Amino acid sequence: MDVEEDRLSSLPNYIVHKILSFLDITDVIGTSILSSRWRSIWTSMPYLKFTSQDFPKYLKFSKFVTHVLSRRNSLTQVYSLKLTFRGKATQAVVRRILNYAFSRNIQQLDVVCLLENDIEFPLSLFTSQSLKHLSLTMQSDRSCGYRFYNSYLSLTWELPSLTTLDLHSVTLRDDINVGIGFLSKCANLKNLTLRHIKTTGSNGLSICHPQLSNITLEDTHYYKVKVVTVVAPQLQNLTIRSNNALHVVLSTPHLTSLFYKGSRPLRLSTDGLHSLEKANICVSSPEDANAHQIVCLLQQLHNVHSLTLNLEIAEVLYNCILQ
Repeated sequence: MDVEEDRLSSLPNYIVHKILSFLDITDVIGTSILSSRWRSIWTSMPYLKFTSQDFPKYLKFSKFVTHVLSRRNSLTQVYSLKLTFRGKATQAVVRRILNYAFSRNIQQLDVVCLLENDIEFPLSLFTSQSLKHLSLTMQSDRSCGYRFYNSYLSLTWELPSLTTLDLHSVTLRDDINVGIGFLSKCANLKNLTLRHIKTTGSNGLSICHPQLSNITLEDTHYYKVKVVTVVAPQLQNLTIRSNNALHVVLSTPHLTSLFYKGSRPLRLSTDGLHSLEKANICVSSPEDANAHQIVCLLQQLHNVHSLTLNLEIAEVLYNCILQ
């Protein structure tokens, strides 16, 4: 019989590794039965993806992690890690995985924690000289219903190479806030995304960092941050999506692009947006009573070179003129 050529196996390891990076590590290990070429290829994977949901009990997940890490090629670095787990972040197996990745010069880390109750997520888990991209997401475990649990960030972290940070559904303590506390040792941070962020004890959020270039803020009506203060002298792009009545205070002299989309007009306070080149403002279903707030917002944007408004805003302003 004629046997077709196995072109996949003939690919160099770095391409095979990239293809396998889309799979959980359990599936990657399963490829070892294909042939002698594939028997040990998983041991040199620079991309790791662990999911505790694949295991009925945490003990089995812990034993599996120990097996994988002990069998890996000791010379292989870890470029990226995706970790999804249920329960407290202080569990030994999570620390073991993170410590292993940090010791192998990881550059990209994505962590999803499925919450079963209120927890405090220790930022001390994250100390790395090489990490450049970090995504941290807290989700309510579906098996525990749709309650909204709190996941607190505390302490500080030391990530001098970090350039991109994405935080989703976490609670920030007032004594640290954003940039004042736990980002103080992330000197090279350029891109910050905050989604569904809450703060304890107040409805205010402060973002202060000297190197930030891009900030994205997103929330829903469940998260009651009302006032956001941004002090970022190098900021160029600001994106805000909010269903709340949001008041944003800006100290951003080099801001060139502003995008806002929300159900209510944005309240904006600035010391001047002299570098603003482009603004895109979209308020869904504004009422005629919002006309004054919209006019106040547009007055803050009087230096902009290009302004885009959605049709509903134009209709409200037109109705205001006719009255």
